[in-house]
Amino acid sequence: MPALEESQGVNKVVDSICKLSPDLLADTCRHILFYLQGQTKGVDSAEISDEFQRAGVRCDHEALQNIIRFLLLTFRSAGKSNLSGDDLVKRLEEGSSKWPKASLQVLHRLWSEHGASVRAQQEVESALSIGQLVDMQWKLGMAVSSDTCRSLNSPYVSLLLKIVEPSGQICQKSFEMTIPQFQNFHKQFKEMAAVMETV
Repeated sequence: MPALEESQGVNKVVDSICKLSPDLLADTCRHILFYLQGQTKGVDSAEISDEFQRAGVRCDHEALQNIIRFLLLTFRSAGKSNLSGDDLVKRLEEGSSKWPKASLQVLHRLWSEHGASVRAQQEVESALSIGQLVDMQWKLGMAVSSDTCRSLNSPYVSLLLKIVEPSGQICQKSFEMTIPQFQNFHKQFKEMAAVMETV
């Protein structure tokens, strides 16, 4: 019964959220919304935990992580589905009957204020998304002759790259380089590796 287990999981997270005052929930949501708008590099769970402790809310690490994950997923999916504040509240109520009215009002207000910016950031990220290299194969070859030259005797390097596109499809790109081109390619990779080691 996956649906029942999923419903119980949502209710458990909602129970944890119910322990938060409207102001504390709003602060937690702002951390997440600022991240989804690209204003911060991540959601600082330690900072949120400190805010909970200062407010006198006892919440173990797992419950805190579940709250953060749930809110991230909720706001991300609301952005991708282009939901209004009213639609978001309706979906949340469909997922669990345990939502307090004050919490739903906070979520409605914050999504109404920040939803358009989250959607805009999601559009930028999808437009700028690039593939991820998953495999690279190479071979060294020798061009002996061609239709225009009988005696080339020119070495080359052939590369085959496997790339996962943002859509999830794997595509292959292949190309050949002369030895000087490959040496330049190699030099640039070494420079990138050196820079990455300093990060």
